[in-house]
Amino acid sequence: MDLAASMAVAASGMRAQADRMRTIAENIANANSTSTTPGGDPYRRQVATINSEFDRQLGATMVEAGKPVQDMSDFREHYDPGNPLADPRGYVKLPNVNPLIEIMDMREAQRSYEADLTVMDATKTMLSRTIDLLRR
Repeated sequence: MDLAASMAVAASGMRAQADRMRTIAENIANANSTSTTPGGDPYRRQVATINSEFDRQLGATMVEAGKPVQDMSDFREHYDPGNPLADPRGYVKLPNVNPLIEIMDMREAQRSYEADLTVMDATKTMLSRTIDLLRR
């Protein structure tokens, strides 16, 4: 694989991780939202997906963010019989978002993004040194 292909692979990884971080940020933003109708379902956690595909032109496997899928785990419930959004039992449904898990996922996505950035920097340095050698 040549240096241009390694930069393209790293760039595709950075785009995919940036999309993943956007999905996680949306989950965190909606962690405490409720339904707009009594007994209705609140926000459902989204799980980012990443797809890989071989690029014949570059001769390398590229990644891209896929469409997020819904996490079908159970909603959290909070007992609040005075809340107008409560069901007949007095419970209000809250999103199935655990902020601690989202923060850990965000940290993992950030580390992956940083790793791709390191590859880009190393490739840029190698290209620069190659050009310097050719000038001499």
